[in-house]
Amino acid sequence: MIPLQKNTVRLLTAWLAELPPAREGPLFPTNSGTPLTRAAVGKLVTRHAATAAERCPSLTGKNVTPHTLRHTCAMSLLHAGIDTASIALWLGHASIQTTQIYLHADLELKQRTLERVPALDERPPARYKASDALIAFLKNR
Repeated sequence: MIPLQKNTVRLLTAWLAELPPAREGPLFPTNSGTPLTRAAVGKLVTRHAATAAERCPSLTGKNVTPHTLRHTCAMSLLHAGIDTASIALWLGHASIQTTQIYLHADLELKQRTLERVPALDERPPARYKASDALIAFLKNR
């Protein structure tokens, strides 16, 4: 069982209504009813990314792949404050170290983290001045 958002459930329900009733087989079949291959999924993503670029010019020239979508999902969860362990479970990573790769290069997340750290005192550090008692103690040793 995979948890799905309500809008995803609605879309899948509508999709299932379009398929032949009581059919067995892949959720997203090819025209011949066989499962989509990885290459076919990649081609679909590329085609739809090109269509999306017409409305979102920043996508123009971008290499959008299924992995790009997966990475974007992970980063969206991370930016929403979801902990890395939960993201690793969501993505099906066997190790949390795999998920840590997503954290490595995210400049925006680093900036937000830095903003949460209290600022250091901006005054230059004062020179340490030992107390008279400490000086006396050290002289008498």
